[in-house]
Amino acid sequence: MKRFFRVLLLGLEMVAVMLLSAAITLRIALHGHEVKIPDFAGMSVAEASHAALRTGVGLHIENRFYSTTEPAGRILSQTPAAGSTVRHGWQVRVTVSLGPQQVTIPDVVGQPVQEASMNVRKTRLELGTLAHLGAPGDPDMTLAQTPQPNAGVDQPVVNLLLSSTARTSRGFVMPSFVGLQDAAANQWAAELGLKVIAAAAVGSTPQPTVPGQPRPEAPTSGGVVTAQWPESGFKASPGDVVRLTVETPAAPAPLPTHSSASAAIE
Repeated sequence: MKRFFRVLLLGLEMVAVMLLSAAITLRIALHGHEVKIPDFAGMSVAEASHAALRTGVGLHIENRFYSTTEPAGRILSQTPAAGSTVRHGWQVRVTVSLGPQQVTIPDVVGQPVQEASMNVRKTRLELGTLAHLGAPGDPDMTLAQTPQPNAGVDQPVVNLLLSSTARTSRGFVMPSFVGLQDAAANQWAAELGLKVIAAAAVGSTPQPTVPGQPRPEAPTSGGVVTAQWPESGFKASPGDVVRLTVETPAAPAPLPTHSSASAAIE
């Protein structure tokens, strides 16, 4: 009986050793192929490709943005961040600088889509989203564009809103709420079926009040819309969300009274 237990104990020890060895081997196999992502920021695409190859990760150009801080062809940002630990062969997504913006957004409103596309590409810009909206007249005419003509842009992409003979959609052209009192903007958005999200805004400088005189009246609506997203001129539909930035005046700051001023002098 003792010999049986001795053999059983020896067998259990061997199994434990095997399991421990398998766990160590698995850990080495998993973590032995992990690498740390280098910092590609500021590198050229060629330099980043060589660094990625040496490290054992892939490089995927996801976006291209205009930049005033990095020359064209340099890496602006990356995902995952530098120093992150990933598996061997992981794809790192990078954004490449196009350098300072040197093109002017053309005005293609009113042009057929073929002509508008050619004019966009002639200025070294890319054609982005082509949305359609039921409108009278010829189909595939440019009703609106984003960004607006002569506007500064981050990406070299121009989106077009085109006319369509189909009237199945309840879409409409996004109006401009900029410059309206927020109450009027909210009412108009509600009538169009839009959902309004108020963005944070910077208040204006408080205006002091004089004791014994009425305080200046603040706008009854609470503020003025200074920005919006999406921009005006593009396709919208009932139920869409529009974000409005409203600048509201800060509360008036009362001036010190005569008694308090006298006390301060004393």
